[in-house]
Amino acid sequence: MSSTATQALPTPSWTDRKRYLWLLSMIVPLVPVAGWGLVNATGLRLFWWFGPMFIYILMPLADVLLGRDSENPPESALAWLEQDKYYRWCTYLFLPLQYASMAWASWLWSRSDLAIVDKIGLAATMGIVSGIAINTAHELGHKKEHAERWFAKIALAPVLYGHFFIEHNRGHHVRVATPEDPASSRLGESFWHFLPRTMIGSLRSGWALEARRLRRRDRSRFSLRNDLLNAWLMSVVLFAALAVTFGPSVLPYLLGQAVLGMTLLEVVNYLEHYGLLRRTEPNGRFERVQPRHSWNSNNIASNVFLYHLQRHSDHHANPTRRYQALRDTDGAPQLPAGYAVMIVLAYCTPLWRRVMDAKVVAHYEGDYTSANVHPGAAKRLNRRFGRPVSADQRSVT
Repeated sequence: MSSTATQALPTPSWTDRKRYLWLLSMIVPLVPVAGWGLVNATGLRLFWWFGPMFIYILMPLADVLLGRDSENPPESALAWLEQDKYYRWCTYLFLPLQYASMAWASWLWSRSDLAIVDKIGLAATMGIVSGIAINTAHELGHKKEHAERWFAKIALAPVLYGHFFIEHNRGHHVRVATPEDPASSRLGESFWHFLPRTMIGSLRSGWALEARRLRRRDRSRFSLRNDLLNAWLMSVVLFAALAVTFGPSVLPYLLGQAVLGMTLLEVVNYLEHYGLLRRTEPNGRFERVQPRHSWNSNNIASNVFLYHLQRHSDHHANPTRRYQALRDTDGAPQLPAGYAVMIVLAYCTPLWRRVMDAKVVAHYEGDYTSANVHPGAAKRLNRRFGRPVSADQRSVT
């Protein structure tokens, strides 16, 4: 469709009730500034840790208090929503605020009058910003526009996770909800086991995918044409510039916030496809991705701050669809709470298993062998849920 035709699209009668709520996403990169303000207003140094408070306390409370919104835009409004550039600017503006916060935090880290424990708290707060920025990169990196794909790399630079740009788009979206996917967690697998598996596996997969692309084009893997190397180079340049400007003492805090940001991304990956499995077709290939292969949630607070990431089934069905047009999908399994609550739950393995293992087994009508089961978990699952009853056995009875 030409740009002229796109601009001529009539405004639909339907109204996006969340239209101006998306501006709240700008709060996230300003969380370090809010923490500093609270420290100065109250004298309580605890607020240097305001980032973890925000993601692990305030957002879960908001998810519970504000409830859910399952309203979908009508089909007739999707094209109009997609071309409305207001929504794009809600993601673009995240980036300068993210970088301004990082520069400001680096200035504070370089000061001798700030206690080390306070600097660590500020690093934890910046790690929350960087982790959520990966979701901004996720939204931008799926788009066809060249500029937006570069914006995605810019958002990933502070967290040293440039390979996500490659692995997520060309790896995860192909292998999602299969044992082959390092970013799809398995039934019975704890987050703490999943974390090193997905971080190492995603890095290896991203490098292999990019090496294969360059080999087809008869290009060397070790050049700036390698999208992993140029993304990592952006991180090196950013960290070097901050170290030169504010002193090398900022580097441990920059690395610390990057590690926390990576971890926040991966705990979200953990809960998005936990235990879900695509069937193997007679030809040996996995079935096409269906709504039932992603966990969804309609909690308003998490959806607003994460650009509708919780409408994950529609995202996998339509990866280039912009966040404002994503819909709640029939047949998608629903999480018992929003991402903010589920992230906290994932850190506590016994609570996570008590809640989510039962959800997965119920999703497969009691036959946990139909799920993506973690090796070694079958005995424990059998003790808790009993011997699984297959679909064939159920049809006989």
